[in-house]
Amino acid sequence: MDLKLKICGMREAENIGAIAALKPDYLGLIFYEGSPRNVSEKIEALTPQIKRTGVFVNASEEEIIQKVEDYELEAVQLHGEESAELCKNLKDHFSEAGKPVEIIKVFGIREVFNFDRLRPYEELVDFFLFDTIGKNKGGNGITFDWDLLKEYPSNTPFFLSGGIGVDEVAAIRSFYSYFKRNNNEELFYGIDVNSKFETAPGMKDPAALEKFREGLFNK
Repeated sequence: MDLKLKICGMREAENIGAIAALKPDYLGLIFYEGSPRNVSEKIEALTPQIKRTGVFVNASEEEIIQKVEDYELEAVQLHGEESAELCKNLKDHFSEAGKPVEIIKVFGIREVFNFDRLRPYEELVDFFLFDTIGKNKGGNGITFDWDLLKEYPSNTPFFLSGGIGVDEVAAIRSFYSYFKRNNNEELFYGIDVNSKFETAPGMKDPAALEKFREGLFNK
């Protein structure tokens, strides 16, 4: 099963080292003061195989660009009400600077979702990410009805997020199989996990994540 694994909400140096040893594809650092996982200290370098991802909520273009420089980010995840214009400006800036920075735009889902909301962002972002709408901007530990994404009309690959833990392994495999049967599994690009693997905000359980990864990829 060709899915990428993104582990988000990392903060503490020792814990980051332990999680990086599991070799996830993406590691998320949250730059949002409203989050208990907010990063404010320097983060040590990761192996080149792990994409260091900055998560932002309605941050300014200038702040995002500065964080990309300061933390050597390789991906930017926009988790607020960011406009398509901001995405275009960031895409143009990174392209002109010769920086291959991926842009991930997040959309929240409850019981329904209007896919027309994606149209302004097509061709401007590398990936969409679908999360559950909750009281917090991410990290709510709640899943939404993934069947809504079976009507996904876009050609932009997406990450699946929202309350994903070890108990969701079978459901993820089944969901992936749906896309594979329809010959468009490349659209279901990755899994984003966070709060279901925490022992405290910003602290992840390496053993639980290893169990999740083994169940997802090695069956």
